[in-house]
Amino acid sequence: MAELGAHELQVSVVSADSEIWSGTAKQVVARTTVGQIGLLAGHEPVLGILAEGEVRITTTDGQVVTAKADDGFLSMQNNVVTIVAGAAELL
Repeated sequence: MAELGAHELQVSVVSADSEIWSGTAKQVVARTTVGQIGLLAGHEPVLGILAEGEVRITTTDGQVVTAKADDGFLSMQNNVVTIVAGAAELL
């Protein structure tokens, strides 16, 4: 993995059987069982249970990648975000 810039996240979205998307991003927004969460570089470590809904990833070049992710969790530590879902697909 290449070294991340100061304002970058390394993001992976995986389903039970494959990796859906992976890359660098500026921001990740996801719905958890306790509400919506936005993650930026430098965010404190977090582990959350995903609620049914969309995950929006804003890449470092400004594009928005949207994925449907159900039945899983997200974690963030050291600017690495991992979203693991039983079912996930790009929209």
